[in-house]
Amino acid sequence: MNKLEKLRAALADKGIDALIVLDELNQRYLSDFAFTDGLLLISATRAELITDFRYYEMAVKNANPAFNVVTPENRGEYIGVILAECGCRTVGFEGRFVPYDTYNSYCKKYPSVEFVDIGTMIEDIREIKTSEEIATMQKAQDITDAAFAHILKVLTPNMTEIEVAAELEYVMRKAGAESVAFDTIAVSGDASALPHGTPRNCKLKPGFLTMDYGAKYNGYCSDMTRTVVIGKADADIKKLYDTVLRAQQAAIDYLREGADCGAADKVARDIIDSTPEYKGAFGHSLGHSVGLFIHESPRLSRVGAGHKMRVGEIYTVEPGIYLFGKYGCRIEDMVAIEPDGVYNFTHSPKELIEIL
Repeated sequence: MNKLEKLRAALADKGIDALIVLDELNQRYLSDFAFTDGLLLISATRAELITDFRYYEMAVKNANPAFNVVTPENRGEYIGVILAECGCRTVGFEGRFVPYDTYNSYCKKYPSVEFVDIGTMIEDIREIKTSEEIATMQKAQDITDAAFAHILKVLTPNMTEIEVAAELEYVMRKAGAESVAFDTIAVSGDASALPHGTPRNCKLKPGFLTMDYGAKYNGYCSDMTRTVVIGKADADIKKLYDTVLRAQQAAIDYLREGADCGAADKVARDIIDSTPEYKGAFGHSLGHSVGLFIHESPRLSRVGAGHKMRVGEIYTVEPGIYLFGKYGCRIEDMVAIEPDGVYNFTHSPKELIEIL
């Protein structure tokens, strides 16, 4: 089934006649078109993309052809006509995203309709990526890999963290990214112990330099972390880096269809915690799903225990060790679940690299 068919089947299963979609990511997922003014109205027999003149020509050319693109002068009246024509009595809405004022206004405009929160219905469908989505995410990751290859050629200890982040972002945009997938992290020295540290306007400090970044291509995100060493790596740095890499590889080797998300987290965590000086230093989850949004479900975490991985799910695998006030290291790949293992989108090298 395609995306619309899956959604219609889910709506029918819940006894919902139609759905109003307001979340922009869900709109893009279902219609294959990005817009910031309008909504989707979907019933068993109708699929309406309601927007204004600024998007009309682009939507007609680029949106899923299953959608009828319209620009009514009065959207509220148009929705009412469609609901009446389809005989809709129960209409779904995205309770996680719809403001109360909007929900209240719909209840007043359409008193004969019962509005029902669909919860995570669309997000649940989004969890399993199609082959087309996976191919798009590979293009996003190819751009991300290219940026890492470039930064290794130009990186010097005299650069600032902000310059490193800006260089990565510039190269990704030049290579075809529509934007970054999230705010780029490039932190060195003691700041590398901050998992989500912000790049500073200061020269790179000796020790670890963690770069966590990604590209967005045709709406889909990539996510990768590579950590290099500014200067020579001493025995302690090498030991920490090797521990993170072993934990990551063990987790990747564990992932496959039917594997448990919580158990995957434990595989990596046990390796890190088995070294006394690192016990408790891996404070975040092992990973998360990725798609149109950088943090999607399911998650590789202790709270994800019980979820069995399915073919087509995407996960980051990103263990880390953070010794606050000293330094930290994280290594991250993005993978797709397959029956006997994973497909790894990420091709950047993972051996320890020194920038002298």
